[in-house]
This record gives sequence, structure tokens and C-alpha cells, in this order.
Amino acid sequence: MVNTYNTIEKKSEGLYKDKGSKFIALAYPITDPSEVKPIISELKKEYYDARHHCYAWRLGWEGEQTRTVDDGEPSSTAGKPILGQLVSKDLTNILIVVIRYFGGTKLGVSGLIKAYKDAAVDAIDNAEIVTKEIEAYYLLRFGYMEMNTVMKILKDLPVRIHSQDFDNLCEMKVSTRRDNEELFKNKFEYSTGIELNFIEHN
Repeated sequence: MVNTYNTIEKKSEGLYKDKGSKFIALAYPITDPSEVKPIISELKKEYYDARHHCYAWRLGWEGEQTRTVDDGEPSSTAGKPILGQLVSKDLTNILIVVIRYFGGTKLGVSGLIKAYKDAAVDAIDNAEIVTKEIEAYYLLRFGYMEMNTVMKILKDLPVRIHSQDFDNLCEMKVSTRRDNEELFKNKFEYSTGIELNFIEHN
């Protein structure tokens, strides 16, 4: 079971130059494919005079979701080398865009592959890489009379409390590490008057 993944903390930049062409690499932490299109749109406005805006992204704890875009460069010379660096560095939940300003001299297939790869590497090298634990989030619902039971169970478990609302019907949003999830669920399985609802893994 995968319990952690590596990503970047915040946006970072890289640069590669060859024969007058300039390759500007921008790396972003992302959590969903829907975040990609707005980023690309903004970069195309900002770097409106660039020849190509190539990119690759990788998502999921094991990097199971990927996409590459060559944006007019010969097939597999841009997006694929960028993605290759995300895989080799074991990074996920990340987007790297490499913006090319053409310098007038063609680099050839091998030259392009090296340029997009090295630009991506520079952005990664300049990034703050972090290891994140995968947590399971749950919503607990219970009556006020069950308060002591719930608090006693939580006290003995490795959990984090994110929010709580104590009224006649009490609610608590809590999370636990993925490798503790079964233990967490088992503790509440036979508790009457306590409702446990899964929210998400994150």
C-alpha cells in the first residue's frame, strides 16, 4: 500500500538555451486535471510571442494519470521528455510547462529531446520537493450522549481533528494516515449511535 508521495511545494522555474533558442520551464503543484487548462491559458497570454508551449503532467499517488502535449513540436520530442523527468524523479501531482522561443536554428530531434528534458530538470532542481502522507478523511456524526465514547476512541488513535461542531447532533471532521485507516474504522464499527462517513483520500 502506498502511504506517501513526492511532489513540489510551490511553483518553480528552470531555463535551457541552445543555438539561440530559449526554453523556459515552469513547474506547478496540481491536484486535478482541471487545473491545467487555466494555467496554460495564462501562460499563452503572458508568453504570447513564444513559438511553443509544451507540457506534461502526472497525477495520482503512484502517478497513474499522465498527459503530454508537444504543441507543434515533432511528435514525442517535447511532452514525453518532460514526463520522463517526472517519472525518473518519482514526482506526482505536478505540471511542467516548457515555453520555447525559437532562435532561428533547428535543433533536430535529439537536440529538442535534450532541450525539453534539461529545461524540465532545471525546474525540478530549483523546486522544493516534499513528501506528503496520504490521509483518509471522515465525518463523524453522533448524539451528545456519545461524546465521551467518541473522544475516548479518538484519544487512542493516530488522528487529526480538522473541525468540530458540538450541538444536539455533533459532527467532527477527522483524518488518519492511510495505513491506519482499517484500525480507525474497526474502532467505530460496533459503536451504536455513531455514524462514520468517508469523505476522501488526500
